[in-house]
Amino acid sequence: MILKELHIVNFKNIAEASLDLSEGFNCFVGRNGVGKTNVLDAVYHLSMCKSFFGLSDQQNIRHGEAFFMVQGVYAREGGDEVEVCYAMKRGQKKVLKKNGKVYSRLSEHVGLLPLVMIAPEDALLIDGGSEERRRLMDGIISQYNREYLYQLIRYNRVLAQRNALLRGAEGKRLDGEMLEAWDGQLAESGEEIMRERRRFLEEFTGMFRRYYEALSLSREEVELAYKPSVGTGSLLEAFRASWERDRVLMYTTTGIHRDDLSFSIGAYPIKKLGSQGQKKTFLVALKLAQYAWLARMTGVKPLLLLDDIFDKLDADRVAQIVQVVGQEAFGQVFITDTHRERLDEILRLQESPCRFFTVEGGEVRVEQ
Repeated sequence: MILKELHIVNFKNIAEASLDLSEGFNCFVGRNGVGKTNVLDAVYHLSMCKSFFGLSDQQNIRHGEAFFMVQGVYAREGGDEVEVCYAMKRGQKKVLKKNGKVYSRLSEHVGLLPLVMIAPEDALLIDGGSEERRRLMDGIISQYNREYLYQLIRYNRVLAQRNALLRGAEGKRLDGEMLEAWDGQLAESGEEIMRERRRFLEEFTGMFRRYYEALSLSREEVELAYKPSVGTGSLLEAFRASWERDRVLMYTTTGIHRDDLSFSIGAYPIKKLGSQGQKKTFLVALKLAQYAWLARMTGVKPLLLLDDIFDKLDADRVAQIVQVVGQEAFGQVFITDTHRERLDEILRLQESPCRFFTVEGGEVRVEQ
């Protein structure tokens, strides 16, 4: 899959940009804070219907403007073109169109244009809370398994209703029949989600290890392990057993929304004992494995977005990353960096076509 054209209006600090893109490497060069990452986030919106950085759509509208619009023209395998337009106007709902037709549900779009982004913010996968690692699992699986995405949406909707019931019962008698009804629905979706997470990790972990070995040139053993919040028994039993605790705390204390994914290197948690180089290599390997997994499951090469990932990496690790990304298994790549010379050196041996763009003050210009 190739993004041929990208059009941006009033998105973050970018007033307007219309870009014809290379089917190989697209490099955006400029100082920190000028808008390079915003270009990548615009591309991310077109695939995932949201910002990579967790910002609301209202926050992505350029200061002083009433709306933003991002539009992309894609060439999919087989030659079919797909035009996607994502727009948001202040005080209104977001609108997503494919070939001019408005989606009734955004979930129908997720997975059509698979994408993987690697950014400095990925450090939260190691150093942040469990929600970051759950979001990684859910984001990967949802791009190829529509039923999983449906069950996840259903689970979160019911969870919000159960929590509202618990909050509303403060100082009153808890409606046990209603709580049982929510528990049954939560358990039904939750069991499906747990099974799919386990199936996914059983195969994905081996792929991740191969990428870590290729990038690190070492024999360090790395591991991913699923840590469900419910150790034994069914989810329904766990929900019922937590009634009293949930009533006191006024929220649901167990369930798949509290699961975790552990990362280890050499049998020890990488968060505590990994070096900065090991952590960065771990994260890049994780995302490249995500890319390979999505390509295998969807039959489509995802877009690969690399946001400022070469900083603070030694030359050997950078060379290994570029060598891996430059292989035929990978398709179109978007890169941001502050140093044109570094990118020239990195891409010097690549045979794929390459296009450079200069970004300054929210303006994006192609270099001739």
